[in-house]
Amino acid sequence: MERRIDFTNGGILEPLLQFALPVLFALFLQSMYGAVDLLVVGQFATRADVSAVSTGSQIMQTVTNLIGSLSTGTTVLLGQKIGEGNAKEGGRICGASLCLFFIIALFFTLLLTLFSAPLAHLMNAPAEAFSLTETYTRICGAGSLVIIAYNLIGSIFRGIGDSRTPFYTVAIACVCNILGDLLLVAVFEMGAAGAAIATVASQFLSVAISLCLIRRKSLPFELHRWDIRFHRQLVYQVLSLGLPIAVQDLLVGMSFLIILAIVNHLGIIASAGVGVAEKICGFIMLVPAAFMQSMSAFAAQNKGAGRMDRARQGLYYAIAVSLCFGFCTSWTSFFHGADLAGFFTHEREVALAAADYLKAYSIDCLLTSFLFSFVGFYNGIGLTRFVMVQGIVGAFGIRVPVSYFMSLQKPVSLFHVGLATPCSSAVQILLCLACFYLLHGTTRKPTIRTLWKH
Repeated sequence: MERRIDFTNGGILEPLLQFALPVLFALFLQSMYGAVDLLVVGQFATRADVSAVSTGSQIMQTVTNLIGSLSTGTTVLLGQKIGEGNAKEGGRICGASLCLFFIIALFFTLLLTLFSAPLAHLMNAPAEAFSLTETYTRICGAGSLVIIAYNLIGSIFRGIGDSRTPFYTVAIACVCNILGDLLLVAVFEMGAAGAAIATVASQFLSVAISLCLIRRKSLPFELHRWDIRFHRQLVYQVLSLGLPIAVQDLLVGMSFLIILAIVNHLGIIASAGVGVAEKICGFIMLVPAAFMQSMSAFAAQNKGAGRMDRARQGLYYAIAVSLCFGFCTSWTSFFHGADLAGFFTHEREVALAAADYLKAYSIDCLLTSFLFSFVGFYNGIGLTRFVMVQGIVGAFGIRVPVSYFMSLQKPVSLFHVGLATPCSSAVQILLCLACFYLLHGTTRKPTIRTLWKH
């Protein structure tokens, strides 16, 4: 029996959690790709390999986030059509998306393979890790087609209310990635290059499994061969929804790349430390990230059904549940950062540098509980241009200037550099609240009393 969730009827919290949990687990396993690379390399290779993987995987994470954000346009459009009761349009939407993302995949394949050296130079990769960073980026870039295919397939399943299938496929691929890392890095001592090969191979397996599952599943629409063409109107709709999110995520990703470049200038210890910390941050931000994706699907279906009151109620629940987890991750990252970093590196200096940076992120664990839920809500109801604007303001109006200013202070503290991120989140939350009040009036504030009434 197919497990697709209808968000427009019945309770709110239960279906939201049923959808969010598989998303959370899938995000966790997806984060394991880069994290396992860094963990295995940190235990069985050199600090130069650690720096290369941390920098190279940050570049690839930026590309992956960009594609994932762009594919949100497919998720939202599908969700809105299903909410409207017009699911038959799904085949044409999927066909148009396949053509669009194939073109995008070719572009990134050429970009990352041909310009891996300039990208490593742009990132201020330390001299002893430069060639390794270039190699890691080139190998992962060659697998751009499978990376993009995985994100598109996941967005289609989430759009129809199925968050379990992407979880199953990435779970199998993650296990293969771990085995591949251990074989190529620990046994054959291939370092950063071995980690990159294992990552691409496992993602290819994930896509192959996904395609097999699609053929066996009963979809709420039919996908015919003639649907797979460049439908201009549908491509425009997908881009109009997804492009602002993608631009925002690209610029946000660029802001983190700029911060990493700033830190790389401080030396190999700081570079490796922040690289480790960013991998840990990928895990401690999983719950708010899961609710962001879930709110996009939830709000999209209810927007299509004309039930904006229900979409707002879902937002309140998402914030409340996410905040509960935020307190736990905040406490852990502040007081036990060095212990967490110890999983990724055996060098004490690198672990302490990562712990210093994580103390700043402990503040952001609380703030993203609000911010990510708001972003998912606005994406789902189609206000993706606002999401783009608030993201750009946070990234380049706050995060980059604050991190650069802190890097100039003597002595340099990675904790102070890391404070740029919670400062940015605080400003973005204020913008989201202002937009919420303008849309729905001050009588509908997201208060605890409102939450309990629903």
